[in-house]
Amino acid sequence: MSMADRASLRAYLAGLTETTFQERLGVADPALLDYLVELLVRFVHIDAIHAIRNLTGRRLEEVAEMLVEAELRLGDARREVHRHIGDVTLFWSGVYPEALEKLHKRAKYDFFVDYCETGKRSYRIASTIAAPEKEHENDVLARLSYEFELCAFGLRQVRDQWQARREEPPQRLG
Repeated sequence: MSMADRASLRAYLAGLTETTFQERLGVADPALLDYLVELLVRFVHIDAIHAIRNLTGRRLEEVAEMLVEAELRLGDARREVHRHIGDVTLFWSGVYPEALEKLHKRAKYDFFVDYCETGKRSYRIASTIAAPEKEHENDVLARLSYEFELCAFGLRQVRDQWQARREEPPQRLG
């Protein structure tokens, strides 16, 4: 994706996210909304969802495997894996909740993982790991932990908006 395409996508998703969260849900939190927009832009590519690799380089596709990997890491590396777990669980729970049943059925280990509780816990853990250059993000991660269900609901509303707009007939000029 070119930088111009990424900027256009980001602007489009930012508009939908701001409309949903500010006007419909009454959430006026610029840092939180920016984080959610970046999550949506980042996960346009499925490879970003599976960005975590174990120490041997194998791509981890299940949240349960990511949880094990997080416990093997220290400091910022541990924080980043927990942040990613929160992002993945929020994305699936919010944007594509209907896919969770399919994900659980084909999974070896995620069948036993509650995405909502795991996401909240992972965001909470990530928010408590000191990362001086990312201190501003720690506050957002703590809010994501606390407001996980609301954010998932809002992301579902964002998806509904982009689907509705995709189905609208094109506007005629002139």
